[in-house]
Amino acid sequence: MTTRNSLSASIMQRENLSTMVEEYIKDNILRGVYKGGDHLLETDIAETLGISRGPVREAIKAVEQTGIITVEPRRGAYVTTFDRESINEVFEIRLLIETSILEDLITQNKLEAPDFDDLDRIVEEMVEIAGGQSDPDEALLAINKKDIEFHQYIWRKSRSKRKEKILDDYFFQLRIAMLHDTKMTQDLMKTATDHYAILQCLRAGDIKNCKQSLIDHIICDFPH
Repeated sequence: MTTRNSLSASIMQRENLSTMVEEYIKDNILRGVYKGGDHLLETDIAETLGISRGPVREAIKAVEQTGIITVEPRRGAYVTTFDRESINEVFEIRLLIETSILEDLITQNKLEAPDFDDLDRIVEEMVEIAGGQSDPDEALLAINKKDIEFHQYIWRKSRSKRKEKILDDYFFQLRIAMLHDTKMTQDLMKTATDHYAILQCLRAGDIKNCKQSLIDHIICDFPH
């Protein structure tokens, strides 16, 4: 007879496996192993990871919620293709929300000295990555991770749950859009140092130029 403890352990193991597969799929999409339009087969993923199809199925459902894969009835799961129009739309949504957050941070003095220290550290780490000698693909992913870390920090400090949730819902779509942007500009150092202008305006309480610095960082390097 199955005991309550063994049943709980079985459920936990399944959830852990599902989470592992979810991260595996997301990582492969970010790295370009899975490209837009690719068909994600449960059997292939399960065989690659040496697990049953159940956790893979659950992981695919979870990743679908992020918008980076699409599940079509009777056809299966496909990696979402992000064309220029899609990327521009994601950036437009981000700008509407994040410029409002920047204004809130400045008008309500929500950033303190330790926050600026933390943000400075993140930018310095980005600059170090951009100026390093690591593999270009790995450097791109590392810059992308730090870039989103910088902006997530700002989102969190706004303490606006609704705005934060909208941006969190678009988290992986944003990461993919930002990766496309940086790949197109081919300038990791510019991606990193753009954040100094945002920080300078935040420190100075300059709302207008802070918003413009964000717009320049997000839009100006991306051709329309």
